[in-house]
Amino acid sequence: MSPRLGVNIDHVATLRQARGGHEPEPVAAGLIAQSAGAHGITVHLRADRRHVQDRDLRLLKEVLAIPLNVECAATSEALEAVVPVRPATVTLVPETREELTTSGGLDAVFLQSMLRGVIRELHQSSIRVSLFLDPSEEQVKMAAKLEADAVELNTGVYADLPPGTDPTDELTRLRTASRLASRLGLQVLAGHGLNLRNVGPVAAIPEVEELNIGHSIIGRAVLVGLEPAIREMQAILREARP
Repeated sequence: MSPRLGVNIDHVATLRQARGGHEPEPVAAGLIAQSAGAHGITVHLRADRRHVQDRDLRLLKEVLAIPLNVECAATSEALEAVVPVRPATVTLVPETREELTTSGGLDAVFLQSMLRGVIRELHQSSIRVSLFLDPSEEQVKMAAKLEADAVELNTGVYADLPPGTDPTDELTRLRTASRLASRLGLQVLAGHGLNLRNVGPVAAIPEVEELNIGHSIIGRAVLVGLEPAIREMQAILREARP
């Protein structure tokens, strides 16, 4: 069975915020993605609210029939905004104001004391917890020790390889981390920088249950529409792992 597809709609909100108006509506995009067969909707609530806003979380949770996954930093400010919404999953990610997009995985080993309390708080609210990690055995083992429910493996290094570069080493890291995470009882997700050209080998990893993809789908949607863009991606996932 092919991996599930979670569609990140952050950049619909980016377009809206560029003009400071009300269009395009991220909630409408979430509903279209749902109709197109997406298995979940992902949004990143950043501290600077550069794209997704608090009201987007509330409305998405109200109208979606598929799970809502909220990415956020492991801070009290973020949790105050996210926990009352009760999304299905919170994915804890590193975050700096200067970055254009998430640039690397969370260092769960270094942050283990702080993460333990955050994960406990989210579990007390019946929210599943995923950690966005680089495909490192050390990081995956710590995620299991901290009793996270899932890991989302960062595919950014693989996706950013220059054209013509042999991807074998990076794919091996992803496969090894995926096998370890699955063996430790963690759900395995992956994402960051994936597009129609490079997603196939990651989707083919047997342990990967879900891929979260945003920028490439929204970029493609500008040209062909959101529903066709989602269906194109789903077709690639099915081909990679029938």
